Amino acid sequence: MEAGIVGLPNVGKSTLFNALTAAGALAANYPFATIEPNVGVVPIPDPRLEIIRRNIESQKIVPAMLRLVDIAGLVRGASKGEGKGNAFLGHIRDVDAIVQVVRCFEKAPGGEDITHVDGSIDPVRDIRTIETELILSDLQTLETARPKAERAARGKDRDAIARLAAIDAVQPTLEAEKPARSATITDAEAKRGLGMLGLVTLKPVLYVANVDETDVNGEGPLAQRVREHAASVGSEMVPVCARIESELSELDPDDKAEMLADMGMDEPALGKLARAAYHHLGLQSFYTAGPKEIRAWTIHQGTKAPQAAGTIHTDFERGFIRVECYSVSDLEQHKTEKAIKEAGKMRVEGKDYTMQDADVCHFLFNV
Repeated sequence: MEAGIVGLPNVGKSTLFNALTAAGALAANYPFATIEPNVGVVPIPDPRLEIIRRNIESQKIVPAMLRLVDIAGLVRGASKGEGKGNAFLGHIRDVDAIVQVVRCFEKAPGGEDITHVDGSIDPVRDIRTIETELILSDLQTLETARPKAERAARGKDRDAIARLAAIDAVQPTLEAEKPARSATITDAEAKRGLGMLGLVTLKPVLYVANVDETDVNGEGPLAQRVREHAASVGSEMVPVCARIESELSELDPDDKAEMLADMGMDEPALGKLARAAYHHLGLQSFYTAGPKEIRAWTIHQGTKAPQAAGTIHTDFERGFIRVECYSVSDLEQHKTEKAIKEAGKMRVEGKDYTMQDADVCHFLFNV
């Protein structure tokens, strides 16, 4: 899963990115990589992996990973190349989801003023600024794509016909200053063509309210406005204090636990953000466990067993026979796979099985 962190200048976007990736680097026994100066890969906190490890001896744990991209700050006019607009829009096309950091603090921790690009603090205005630039960019995409699609459609090219149907279906929504994901599209050809257009406003958006240290749970008026806006568009909001996260990322586990308790926080931001992203994107995890490794795998809700097997290796999907599975809670209760079988909790499922969250699986295949 790859998420692009976006936001206007001086909202704390890069501070949050640096804190999250540093926290990932300090996670014991977990892999971490900085692929480029603005890209980091961090493990997704998952307590179920520890439950599996307590009951199944293994050489290592491999958690699901979240790839974070710190995308260049956006300003008004980015869709026309203002600021780093071209770089911004180029990077954002490649991510699965957009995480927009919104400033919900008046002053910096030391009391100094941090100038807002628009001269005042208004989180909903900031959200709309970025959304407007993305909508304008998508309209330009359609303007460029239409003539080519029309030419190819005259030659009965099926994909071009689908793209043209999608353009006609989604353009009125964008012209009404609404993102493409809010369009109601019923035509099957238009639905098929929509994914070919590369529209950035189709991507799901998750909002991070960057709050100050006195409002870590996002209960203040600025954060509440972001929460209400997120709810109104079918999204979610996660309150985060980037300054606190930056400090937490530098502490050892004992000191981190003490600071979290002092601040009235249950966990660092990475866990909250990962869970919100999973929920918003309709994702879930299944696990494989053996003497060499225990690994978490990410799939979409509703995925069938052969396609889940394919996330491990394409041969597993191609030669899928069946899957033997049980839940993490079964393992927690019965302690061993032998006891799970004896209790009748080990299930044998075929090609039509819909994967459940927290399944622990042994796939059988033949190629």
